[in-house]
Amino acid sequence: MQQHIFPFETERQNTSLEPTSSHCSSVQERLVTYGSEALDSVEHLGLILGSQKQAAAILKHFGSLSVLARASVDELLAFVSRSKAIRLVSSLRMGAVALREERQSLTIDSPVAIADLCSEMRFLDRESLRVVLLNAKQQLIKIATISQGTVNESLAHPREIFKPAIVLSAYSFITVHNDPSGDASPSEADMRLTRRINEASRLLLLQLIDHVIVGSPAPGRSTYFSFKEGGVIS
Repeated sequence: MQQHIFPFETERQNTSLEPTSSHCSSVQERLVTYGSEALDSVEHLGLILGSQKQAAAILKHFGSLSVLARASVDELLAFVSRSKAIRLVSSLRMGAVALREERQSLTIDSPVAIADLCSEMRFLDRESLRVVLLNAKQQLIKIATISQGTVNESLAHPREIFKPAIVLSAYSFITVHNDPSGDASPSEADMRLTRRINEASRLLLLQLIDHVIVGSPAPGRSTYFSFKEGGVIS
């Protein structure tokens, strides 16, 4: 994910946690001279927080930027001050907003496009079910998270899936979920859920375009499974 860096005033606090001031200066100079791609994730976070050491500790604890981006201010207080926690949450949120705005003009017309749109889901450490809402031109309206945890009938009742589609007047929708193991092969529970959603969508006159399982790249297996391509959704 592209990093979005925002300038902030340096906080007045003890800087003894920093390895050296010259190191911070060199990171800033590389950003100015070579652009954002010259810095790694820790260095970008370090510029936001004003501390490379704190940035390294936070990223190590949360494991990835995708997980860190979902952290609350309270969850960050074990590592940084309240003002830095607010700054970090705001900065990461702005990055997500910029990415969403870029996706607004996309036409979602294939399982590959869906898998690419939700590609960050392959980095999640637990299953998440989302619904991709589209307008009549098959352009993105919103991606709504329906449930976190194991995808099954009890955690993903059709009424929870249809609620955002009805509220936002979506013309059609796609359900997407991930498998933390990286294997995109559907389970029996996935098949039952998809059939229930498909049947209910017809009653509500909403078009279910597809249900896609997002997996991870590996030799001999696909990075996604499409229930439409598999013949479950016609």
